[in-house]
Amino acid sequence: MRWGEVPAPIDALGVAVDDVGVCGVRFGGAPAAKVSLEGLLERAADELARYFGGEPLRFTVPLSVPGGSDFERAVWRELYAIPYGEMRTYGQIASAVGEPDAARAVGVACNRNPIPVIIPCHRVVGADGKLVGFGGGLWRKKVLLELEARVRIELEFGFS
Repeated sequence: MRWGEVPAPIDALGVAVDDVGVCGVRFGGAPAAKVSLEGLLERAADELARYFGGEPLRFTVPLSVPGGSDFERAVWRELYAIPYGEMRTYGQIASAVGEPDAARAVGVACNRNPIPVIIPCHRVVGADGKLVGFGGGLWRKKVLLELEARVRIELEFGFS
């Protein structure tokens, strides 16, 4: 595993890659010695920079999702499918993975997401639309959702 660091408005992100793809994103920067951003790290850093710059992109960098139970992996796949600028509730994700009574377990799976931002667990909100639970802190979740909402409004109304 190789770590790089990407500047972001929510504090530096540590990004880890293996020979297959991105296998980790960490808030607060890289936990280990950083290597130069080349190959997969460079591609991930470029996509993250474009995302934080306001480009409504779907991440295309390959992922190498480590660990997780079958349920967690199903939740992470469902999170990855949430379109830019949209939100889902924990209950909607639970229903989508075939476990309609597992909203709390979805919250746990979101908290265990090894690749936040790229696998957008920040797009999941409480049943009442409130911001609840985010491993990176609610302030980061708020910044990410505000970024996506602003960009979406600008695109829909032709502002730039």
